[in-house]
Amino acid sequence: MSNERNGSDSKIILAKWIDRFLAWLIDFVIISSLSTMIIFLSFGSIYYEFDDAGLWAENIQYIPASILFFVYWIILEYKTGQTIGKKILNLKVVDIKGGKPKLTGIILSSFGKSFLLPIDVILGWILTNEKRQRVFNKLGDTIIVKIKDFPETTDLKYVKD
Repeated sequence: MSNERNGSDSKIILAKWIDRFLAWLIDFVIISSLSTMIIFLSFGSIYYEFDDAGLWAENIQYIPASILFFVYWIILEYKTGQTIGKKILNLKVVDIKGGKPKLTGIILSSFGKSFLLPIDVILGWILTNEKRQRVFNKLGDTIIVKIKDFPETTDLKYVKD
């Protein structure tokens, strides 16, 4: 074996943006379906109408659905480092040293993708660094990695997939 396993020349394979998007899309379909089912079971309908203010009633669904996403990502990513989408695509959330992220880091990252995803992604692309982090990943000191032979060490080299 090379030095990659003993820690003197370890590499973290950063997940591609497309893989991260596909994992998010899988999670989005799952949680959106669950959210729609909850609304249907609660109100007996998923048809939307204008309310008195002239706003689409579906806009009201944004907040509960976002909260559901937020909780889903916090629980799964803190417990296992993976959501269903990440598990399918062999991705994992870790801290910038390759270890288990702190709960505050997961909360920050989850907040960004639950409530402010377009802003978070666009600013992440504009202000990108060698670790392919969204803004809220930077704030939470988290990265998304491929998990083939993933080492946990302090002497790391970041490699783009």
